[in-house]
Amino acid sequence: MTRIKICGITREQDLHTVAHSGADAIGFVFYEKSPRHVSLPQATELAHAVPPFVSLVGLFVNPSVESVHEVLAQVSLDVLQFHGEESPQFCAQFGMPYLKAVRVKVGVDLLQYAAEYKDAQGLLLDAFVEGTQGGTGESFDWSLIPQSLPLPVILSGGLHAANVTEAIKQVRPYAVDVSSGVEAQKGIKDAAKVAAFINEVKSIDVQLSR
Repeated sequence: MTRIKICGITREQDLHTVAHSGADAIGFVFYEKSPRHVSLPQATELAHAVPPFVSLVGLFVNPSVESVHEVLAQVSLDVLQFHGEESPQFCAQFGMPYLKAVRVKVGVDLLQYAAEYKDAQGLLLDAFVEGTQGGTGESFDWSLIPQSLPLPVILSGGLHAANVTEAIKQVRPYAVDVSSGVEAQKGIKDAAKVAAFINEVKSIDVQLSR
């Protein structure tokens, strides 16, 4: 069963749409340079609308220790997601489950990343685009992912309803993560695209389980 995370939620109506459509996790972006950034007051209010059994993930890019603690003091996150150059020690110091994002390109050693970040819940694999830290809508060559990675793979980068079936067939990830692929515009989700994406994931899961 492939888990589904929808990232970049900025509005309560989108949060409800995503949760009721069957997403397993929702992502808030605490990175000010992102068009999907949420302020702390905004995130605090949105967090109260998250229904039971839906995980809340906070995305950070090279944050200060203080800024992470400030978010954790006000927002009930379940998982931390680090998208910058954070060390394994930095990621682990908060005593919470965390995901380490890796921007994949030729020459990136994912087995080495898995060894270094062995305490992570999983590796979130995104496309490498120079000068950005994710959320680009670009995909990458999935054949660069080793079959033998010892950590769960959360596949990200340019996913949408038209390619997620092939992605799951090829990679067999633990989860898929989508943001721009289900948007009407940056930070605004499209209910029809959300439903189509989730339906595709659930359909291929049924096929693969036969």
